[in-house]
Amino acid sequence: MSECLRCGACCAWFRVDFSVYETQSCGGRVPDGLAVEVSGATVRMRGTDHRPPRCAALTGTVGQQVTCGIYEWRPSPCREFEAGSDACTKARARHGLPPLGT
Repeated sequence: MSECLRCGACCAWFRVDFSVYETQSCGGRVPDGLAVEVSGATVRMRGTDHRPPRCAALTGTVGQQVTCGIYEWRPSPCREFEAGSDACTKARARHGLPPLGT
């Protein structure tokens, strides 16, 4: 969705936790340097472990133009996130952006 290329609110609002098996060292595709350990089986995207969260793979200005530096290798929570969902609307609101489609 082209709006997502301008938005990036979800990448700068939520923690992104996922299985350690999605990292390169465990056979996945997410670069190891972008994951920090949460527990033995769970890691978090670097940057989303801070306050305010902002994924280390996100470049650009939220609400204007953004890019995911690992889009092809992003973890499952990012792949499953739905543009226009309630979570999307909340993240956009936190950044002063209107819901999609308005």
